[in-house]
Amino acid sequence: MHGKRILLIVGGGIAAYKACELTRWLRKAGASVRCVLTDGGAQFVTPMTLAALSEQPVHTSLWDLKDEAEMGHIQLSRQADLVVVCPATADLLSAMATGRADSLAATLLLATDKKVLACPAMNVRMWLHAATQRNVERLRADGVTILDPDEGEMACGEFGPGRLPEIERIGAAIRAALSGPGGLAGKHVLVTAGPTHEPIDPVRVLANRSSGKQGFAIAEALAGLGARVTLVAGPVALATPRGVERIDVETAAQMLEAVEAALPADAAVMTAAVADWRVEAATEKLKKSAGPPALTFSPNPDILATLGGHAQRPELLVGFAAETGDAEAEARAKLTRKGADWIVANNVAADPMGGDRNQVTIVTASGAERWERLPKDEIGRRLAARIANALESDQA
Repeated sequence: MHGKRILLIVGGGIAAYKACELTRWLRKAGASVRCVLTDGGAQFVTPMTLAALSEQPVHTSLWDLKDEAEMGHIQLSRQADLVVVCPATADLLSAMATGRADSLAATLLLATDKKVLACPAMNVRMWLHAATQRNVERLRADGVTILDPDEGEMACGEFGPGRLPEIERIGAAIRAALSGPGGLAGKHVLVTAGPTHEPIDPVRVLANRSSGKQGFAIAEALAGLGARVTLVAGPVALATPRGVERIDVETAAQMLEAVEAALPADAAVMTAAVADWRVEAATEKLKKSAGPPALTFSPNPDILATLGGHAQRPELLVGFAAETGDAEAEARAKLTRKGADWIVANNVAADPMGGDRNQVTIVTASGAERWERLPKDEIGRRLAARIANALESDQA
C-alpha cells in the first residue's frame, strides 16, 4: 500500500468517528489520504481532526472558490488510486446509485474514473429496507465494491446487520481493491476443519462434535480475498466453498499426512478438532455379548505443534483452542507450547460445537483481543482480513 493515494469520503453517521481510525491505519500502511467530509459527517468529526491525521487539507464544499477555480472536484476524483466511502450512509448510497450531484461527495463519485469501495453503516432497518438493497444491487452492477456491514449491537440499541466493518476488514478490502484480484492474491493458505474419526472397529469410531462450519467459513473468506486455499477436512457434511481445493480425510494421522503434503504455505489455520487419542482398532465388529471392550489408547500426532517446529513452517501459523474452562489462559499456554503465532480460543461450554455462532478471543504474543459473539461466517471474514493484513505487514 506504500505510495498509494486514497480519497476518503466520510459520510454522516455515528460510525464517522471510525474514519479517523481508518485514516491513521492507512497512513501507517504507507498510503496518502485526502479526506472529503460531508455536512453530515461534520456533525460527528471535525475537519481539523481529519486534517491532522491525514496531514492533508480536508475538503467540505462544492462551492470552495479556490478549489473549484481549479476544477477541484474533477482533480480530486481522478488523482486518487482508490475512492473509499466510509461510512457509506443510506443517503450516500442513494446518491451514488441514482447519479445525484448535489454535494461535493456525490459529485466526486459521479466524476471519478477510479475504483470505488463503499463501507455501509446504518440502522439495521435502513440497511434491510428494499430501497437500500435496490441501491446496493445497482451499485454492484455498476462495478462499485460494497463491503457488507457487520452484524451486532448498534448505537441505537438495535441488533442486526448494519455496523461498520472492523478496520482490519476494511483494510483488507482496500488492499484487495488496490492489488486487483484480492488482498491475498498469490498466497497459499492451508486450513484444517472438522473432527477426526478414530476407528474402534469396522463400525464404531471415537469422534467429537465439531461440525467444520468455522473452518469452512474461514476457507471461503480466504478464497474470497484471492488466496489459493487448501482445505483438509475431516468427516463433515458441508459443501466445498467456491474456489477452494478440498482434501477429505478421516483420522488424525491422515490429516497430518495431507497437511504436510500441502506444504509449503504462506499461512496455516488449524481449526480442526483433532482427536487426542486413537485406539488399537479391532478387525471384526466388537460384540455386545462379549461385554465392555478393553480399549488400548495411544496418543495421536499433534498437528499444530508439528507445524510449529516444521522445516517448512508457514510464515503465519494460527491454531484454535476449544476449551470449557479459562479459554484465554489455556490458549496462552498453547501459544508457546505449540509454536503458533496466534491461538483463537473459544469456550464450548458457552457456545457448544455445531452451532452457527461463536465468541472467540485472539491470543498473540502481544496480548489478547476478545470479539463479540458473531455468526461463524463473519468470524471467518474478520479472521481472513486479519491474516491478509499480517502477511502484507510482514512483506512491507
